[in-house]
Amino acid sequence: MRNYTREDIMRMVEEEDVGFIRLQFTDIFGTMKNVAITTSQLEKALNNQCMFDGSSIEGFARDEDSDMYLYPDLNTFEIFPWRPQQGKVARFICDVYKADGTPFESDPRYVLKKVIKEAADMGYTFDVGPECEFFLFHTDDAGLPTTISHEEASYFDLGPLDLGENARRDMVLTLEDMQFEVEKSHHEVASAQHEIDFKYDEALTTADNIMTFKLVVKTIAKRHGLHATFMPKPKYGACGSGMHTNMSLSRNGVNIFTDKRDPNGLSQEAYYFMGGLMKHIKAITFITNPLVNSYKRLVPGYEAPVYIAWSAKSRTPLIRIPAVCERESNARVELRSPDPSANPYLALAVCLKAGLDGIRNKIMPPESVDRNLFEMTDEERKNAGIDALPGSLLEAMREFNQDELIQGVLGDELARKYVKAKAKEYADFRGQVTDWEIAKYLHVI
Repeated sequence: MRNYTREDIMRMVEEEDVGFIRLQFTDIFGTMKNVAITTSQLEKALNNQCMFDGSSIEGFARDEDSDMYLYPDLNTFEIFPWRPQQGKVARFICDVYKADGTPFESDPRYVLKKVIKEAADMGYTFDVGPECEFFLFHTDDAGLPTTISHEEASYFDLGPLDLGENARRDMVLTLEDMQFEVEKSHHEVASAQHEIDFKYDEALTTADNIMTFKLVVKTIAKRHGLHATFMPKPKYGACGSGMHTNMSLSRNGVNIFTDKRDPNGLSQEAYYFMGGLMKHIKAITFITNPLVNSYKRLVPGYEAPVYIAWSAKSRTPLIRIPAVCERESNARVELRSPDPSANPYLALAVCLKAGLDGIRNKIMPPESVDRNLFEMTDEERKNAGIDALPGSLLEAMREFNQDELIQGVLGDELARKYVKAKAKEYADFRGQVTDWEIAKYLHVI
């Protein structure tokens, strides 16, 4: 684990001929922002004296509270391998602070840090491994993104069927240059869809890594003349992109979700954690699936979960318990509903909070459902007490507004701003007249 000092940073900047430094942070919707400085301003940045106008970032600050400061996390220092080798470009991921020197409560990174601290007070470290999917599409003559791809590859196909293979290889190599441990990469189910999985880590590091991962994927795709998108469902009739999230808790470096005496390899804490997730999942969905488009993915028939259940055998429920090697202690809970458009800091924060609630209150999940949920009838699911995830952003927002625990993760101000923005997004969507409506109704009504 890194433990950089100011002196380490100054030395690396000098030795590596760094010319520019990007001070990165994430807005409430999960979009990376940055302020760029030259190395002449490095000492000022390390003294937490770099200011920016928070009122210019949607959802951040009011005009009267607009002066905000970026506090670099020294351990996130990284040199971009794709930038020039003379006058290199490096970055820090930063925390956002107010002018009075206190953390900005609506900074997503701070939100996650608060819940991580709560887990630490209970003796836990939260470890997370994401599975990030994305599409690679062509751009038009103006360089703008399209949803066009000439490839017809599917799950685990390789070149020449997989036309994105070279771009994906360069993404993996770039990630490894940036100290990622990439476990595997492959073509996904839909044409032009890909997945790159990197090793699990502590939650804050994982959230930082997801943001860096998106930047790398988009940057390398552009160098190949392609557009990478993390939009959950860019094409009708094809599988959408998810971000399956594998979670576990450890204490003193030991995975406490593991109990080899249990048929599923799970400890009591793991079951409670899962129970908390399932109790709050409808409200959580508002954060883990934050777009109108997210709910086009969460429909039957395209491998995404729809129903709130768990299993160690079937892949159709919301939560899957992956097979655990008897020689290892790596039991984990895989939440299959999140998609890569989510703000990773907020998504991990609400999942952890729900899991901790399950442990505190000893919330047991229902019995596992070890069959294909999509092949069950409505009556069978009803008799089994199997509920469904929200079917739209509006439904998820209503569930969020009724769940005080999940709202409390964001805090009053951020929750209010987030709901207001998403309500407007849904209202804008409702007002649109789509091509489907024109084709369906214009000639017959």
